[in-house]
Amino acid sequence: MDVVVAVIGPAHALKGEVSLDLRTDVPEERIFPGAELRTEPADKGPLNVKTVRIHKGRLLVGFEQVADRTAAEAMRGVKLVVDSDDFDDEDDAWYAHELEGMRVQTVSGEDRGTVRDLVYGVGHDLLVVDWNGQDVLVPFVEEIVPEVDEEARLIVVDPPGGLFSEEEE
Repeated sequence: MDVVVAVIGPAHALKGEVSLDLRTDVPEERIFPGAELRTEPADKGPLNVKTVRIHKGRLLVGFEQVADRTAAEAMRGVKLVVDSDDFDDEDDAWYAHELEGMRVQTVSGEDRGTVRDLVYGVGHDLLVVDWNGQDVLVPFVEEIVPEVDEEARLIVVDPPGGLFSEEEE
């Protein structure tokens, strides 16, 4: 199965570099000079990584196939994908497709809906939980999500007061 490791962001400078919005905890194992990455949509790739550097906290990448700023801007929003079979699973890491549809319950056993999506963030990711027809964004951190039971397709949450509004119960 394909997994997204990054999404191409805006162009940087004039020589075709782009910033990446990372979707992996180990970019150095996925995005390095010489790596070939497939794309979604497929007609935008594959792309061969030419350069990688950090600039003001952002990962900037140059691709062999992207020669200038105009070409780089045309790549904005393209997803970089790899086959999940090509690498070992990361400890305590999940992809959106693995979490979607999982039931969500509080530590006391109260139903809180199902996971609809996973939003990748800078500080932490957010689970998008469909609860009574409303999207509730749950910080995907151990203090709030102490357990993910893949076999039971269940996520246990210990939400702070007000996260799941009492008005919607």
